[in-house]
Amino acid sequence: MTEKWRLFGVAGLAATAAYTANLNSVVNAVCLLAIGAGTVWACFTGPGRFGAEPRVAWRLMAFAASSFLLGVLVRPVVDDLAQPLPLLADAATVPGYIMLAAFLIILLRWRVSIDRHAVLDGLIFCLAGGLAATLLLAAPAAEIQERDEIQNMLAAFYPLFDVILLLLVVNLTFTARQWPPSLFTLLGTMTMLFVGDTAYAIIGTTGETYASPLLDAPFLVAYAMLGVTALHPSMVQLSRPARPPVQAWSIRRVAVLAPASITPFVLLVVIPEPTRAERLTIAVAGVLATALLLVRAVFAVRAQVVAQLRTEHQALHDALTGLPNRLMLSEEIERLLGRAAPGGLQRVWVFVLDLDGFKYVNESWGHDTGDQLVIELSRRLRSAAPAAVPVAALGGDEFALAYLGEREGALRLCDEVSRCFAEPFSIRGIDVTITASIGVASAPPVEYGRYAQVTEALMRDADTAMYRAKSEGPGHTTVFDASMHEEVRERIELEVALRRALEVGQLHVAYQPIVRTRTGVPVGAEALARWVHPERGAISPAVFIPIAEDAGLIGALGDWVRRQSLRQLGQWRRDGTVGDDFYLSINLSARQLTDPELPLIISAELLETGVPARCVALEMTESVLVDPDSTPGRVLFELRELGVQLLIDDFGTGFSSLSYLRRFPVTGVKLDRSFIIGLGQSTEDDEIVRAVAAMSYALGLTVIAEGVETRLQRDVLDAIGVTRCQGWLWGPAVPAAEFAAHWHVAGAASLHSSLDSPRTPGG
Repeated sequence: MTEKWRLFGVAGLAATAAYTANLNSVVNAVCLLAIGAGTVWACFTGPGRFGAEPRVAWRLMAFAASSFLLGVLVRPVVDDLAQPLPLLADAATVPGYIMLAAFLIILLRWRVSIDRHAVLDGLIFCLAGGLAATLLLAAPAAEIQERDEIQNMLAAFYPLFDVILLLLVVNLTFTARQWPPSLFTLLGTMTMLFVGDTAYAIIGTTGETYASPLLDAPFLVAYAMLGVTALHPSMVQLSRPARPPVQAWSIRRVAVLAPASITPFVLLVVIPEPTRAERLTIAVAGVLATALLLVRAVFAVRAQVVAQLRTEHQALHDALTGLPNRLMLSEEIERLLGRAAPGGLQRVWVFVLDLDGFKYVNESWGHDTGDQLVIELSRRLRSAAPAAVPVAALGGDEFALAYLGEREGALRLCDEVSRCFAEPFSIRGIDVTITASIGVASAPPVEYGRYAQVTEALMRDADTAMYRAKSEGPGHTTVFDASMHEEVRERIELEVALRRALEVGQLHVAYQPIVRTRTGVPVGAEALARWVHPERGAISPAVFIPIAEDAGLIGALGDWVRRQSLRQLGQWRRDGTVGDDFYLSINLSARQLTDPELPLIISAELLETGVPARCVALEMTESVLVDPDSTPGRVLFELRELGVQLLIDDFGTGFSSLSYLRRFPVTGVKLDRSFIIGLGQSTEDDEIVRAVAAMSYALGLTVIAEGVETRLQRDVLDAIGVTRCQGWLWGPAVPAAEFAAHWHVAGAASLHSSLDSPRTPGG
């Protein structure tokens, strides 16, 4: 289909050449009918094949082509008949111009290209074209007595119809980043129609209706180009919005308006000895054209003002929420500093809040849902804060407020902000519960010259306090103090050092045993990242893992741990250090689960290391169990099909809903250490663990207890029926060589299976 336009164009030019050669009447009729019928076929079939929109527009173009063909066929039959029968040809042709104009107007509306400037341009252009057609073509033709006056007028005004069509196509070009071939051919179609109709109108002023086949050549070329437009694949671009309309006084618009504006004055010179009626007509048209130009100028100025205001608004407001942005907030803070009374108790307070776990919302439900959450939160914040309190969106999921008042008022405002998160956010039928970390900083009144400096310091200190709040856990609020600057500097240095550690190999993988509760025999191990800094010494994972998450390094770190641990397990299996059922538990971050290629990557790594998929358990937090149809959800299903085990880490600290476990291919849960600490001492903790274990086993899930440190905790877990444990009671995570030497798992692992039946607790 994509090459038919080329064949059609060549055939159209060949038929036009044969028609112009005027070999005989039969050849001429065949050529004319072939081009006309071919164009009608192309206009009806081409747009449908390419799925061009809007369909009604392209149907109008097809009917216009049919109308033109009908007019061509009817004209020879009725030309020599008595009036008004010759007008039947025009009755068939004129609707074609109307439908073609409607076709172009619909395309312009779809391209968002019709504005008041375009309408006024059209009026000015049509006024000039109508004036020229009336005085130069219609008036001389009307003086010929042998022809019907209506027929004379129609013949003279056909060029005006073409001018209107040509102007509409030109408006299409104003909003095209680039001109597709179909736009060129459409512009050529209208140009050829104008040339042909003008030629016939000119000879009509002398009383002639036909001179030679050469006068029909422009129409045949126009038909052929219209057919090419319908058959070319680029025709689907004609209705697609491109960019906003060009400026009101762009060079291209002026190039269109200038000839139209001076037409009345040119006609005064061109027409020899104009009559009083002609002078009056020219004068009226000139006044109307001038008035339209003045109206257009006023609209252009107003549009420029609106555009300027829109630009200023966009520069000072967040595009997503419409709230003031950081720049405007800075101006508001400076204004509040200016209002604070020197020596008074009032201070300027800045609150910066950042959503906790917002990236998981984007990764689980998509960025559109994340955007809707941000918009809904902006509404809540604006409603919660007094009208005099500026509320700003700093980008992403970060917001800020500024307040002038005493400490008690600032604390009340902070409580109001926190209450914005008390109720879940209903986004597209999904209830999203989320919290925010809030940082607060304040400054007393200062002299005028220090407003900008203090504003910058307030924003920086509130940011610092917010990051401190995040480190304390979700939903915390922290007020800034000077010691936090040192913490921020320390965090930045650690981030730089962590990047360096990943590059030069300062990290290593340690292994903590996962044992049978009753016997203490290891059935597996969890692979954990450890970092020994050459100067600072051992750095706790509780310190560097959050840094890796915030710095976007968690994916690279997780991939490195997985590759290293799989190689180690493969080596242990080959040299007999572990038995066939010994498995490794490896952590996966939410970021890693957003990679749809992860199952293929892990499959390749398993083949490379010779590790069976059943000997690998992948751990993830409950936050990823949101939507089975999301990318993380699909990745989990593909990983389970691969044969690996899927465990929920820190179970009970997140969503804590067993309904999630039924919707995902989870094979086990790891009870968080917070439930294990009170075992044997708190009846409530005993019953919680008993209930979770019973429900998990009922769902066919393995249960592993984390953080077991005492014999009492182990005995209670054994009595409850939890068959696997992990914790300091059996030792910390140690390097691979020490793990193998200490546990002597070579013989033990081969005698005891690590795959306890999840449906028979205590077995």
